[in-house]
Amino acid sequence: MEGKNPKWAGIGSKYAHLTSVHPCFGVKAHFKVARIHLPVAPRCNIQCNYCTRKIDKCEHRPGVAACLMDETGAIERLRNEIKSNPNLKVVGIAGPGDALANESTFKTLELVNKNWPDLVACLSTNGLLAEESADRLKQIGVKTVTVTINAIDPEVGAKVYEWVSHKGSVYRGVEGARMLIEKQLKGVEELVKKGIVVRVNTVLIPEVNAAEVPRIAEEVAKRGASIMNIIPLIPIHKFAGSRAPTCEELENARRSAEYFLPQFRLCKQCRADACGVPGIERGHVDTQEYFHG
Repeated sequence: MEGKNPKWAGIGSKYAHLTSVHPCFGVKAHFKVARIHLPVAPRCNIQCNYCTRKIDKCEHRPGVAACLMDETGAIERLRNEIKSNPNLKVVGIAGPGDALANESTFKTLELVNKNWPDLVACLSTNGLLAEESADRLKQIGVKTVTVTINAIDPEVGAKVYEWVSHKGSVYRGVEGARMLIEKQLKGVEELVKKGIVVRVNTVLIPEVNAAEVPRIAEEVAKRGASIMNIIPLIPIHKFAGSRAPTCEELENARRSAEYFLPQFRLCKQCRADACGVPGIERGHVDTQEYFHG
């Protein structure tokens, strides 16, 4: 696959606008615009073999937060941060579980939209519930959604996901991976139809899903995704004995996907309670300071 599509057909003006205001979409914004993640979503409906959710003040990776908040505490935290940080333009929910598997996500973002409609509201999800949540997300003012997709082939997906829980049943192996992948792709398509800008994250796992990367990019581009973010495996949980990809492997993956979608290359793999300009964090809050239980 040589070169890349010079215009990335289908990439719209909404994405172009976000490159200047969202630090996870554009280079210029990344180095000057602050964002805040509100850790109101503890539950997850799938188990990835590279993920361990954790309450911890020191470990810096996705799935980790110093504390959990309810929506009242989250809004209080956001209000205080807005007062002290004029560069704050983005408010997101990135866990520590799956945003769409928690009702508190919707309650929090509804309050954000009511009080600060000019902020860019976003969230991260595994995509299992994206299709059925798309209309509700549009109604509460969500502008961007990041969907993590790690495979198109269910056989590969079965190596990445331990189980998938949906409507009271738990699915494992190829069956679970196939259902998840189908719902992820339908979810991307439905979110785009609602006018929400979709970014796709892919965790690059050496010897597991490298060949899937251009396939993922192609399939999500067909469904209207605007940008892709390929991030290196952090070897934990069932991949604790595996290796992270080399810089060369990571760049090769990005180049193979860049034919279909623009690539974001500055991801810091932030915590679920990150705050500030990416890489320049403002510190963490006390566990009970913003909890109203």
